[in-house]
Amino acid sequence: MDIKNEDRSGEIPVQGIPTAKSGVSGIVTTTKDQLFAMAQKSSLWPLSFGLACCGIEMISTYMAHHDFDRFGVVTWPSPRQSDVMIVAGTVVKKMAKPIRLLYEQMPGPKWVIAMGSCASVGGPYIRSYSVVMGVDQIIPVDIYVPGCPPRPEALMDGILKLQQKIVDDPKS
Repeated sequence: MDIKNEDRSGEIPVQGIPTAKSGVSGIVTTTKDQLFAMAQKSSLWPLSFGLACCGIEMISTYMAHHDFDRFGVVTWPSPRQSDVMIVAGTVVKKMAKPIRLLYEQMPGPKWVIAMGSCASVGGPYIRSYSVVMGVDQIIPVDIYVPGCPPRPEALMDGILKLQQKIVDDPKS
């Protein structure tokens, strides 16, 4: 079989990687940053930080019914091997320092998801003396997942948005 005359019209293009129009089939041109970003988006290791009722919804997302593993998301208990921090629930002022410490222990590139209205803006406790008005007051947040508490599907949508953000704008 002659490779040059082989019909490749049925090939599936690699999603997210621009291909060359050079006439040579089977060749994909990309930058190493784009290639690493595509690999990284499919192997996120989140550090789950469940602080309140949003934490229960986050835990149910990892169960078999929702199957988070199909997105390449595997929870990891150590910040030193995690690249995503999911902060779910009410952040009180006493937790600000541990959250900052865990974030600083994560290797780069790293991303943060604020899950629920409490983690995003303080939620129903917005006027409380002990509640931080959003985790973005402590660490930078990349994706906000709204809801009180958000459904597991909303967290899955947030992960998909983060994966798209990683491909569109890879951090160095």
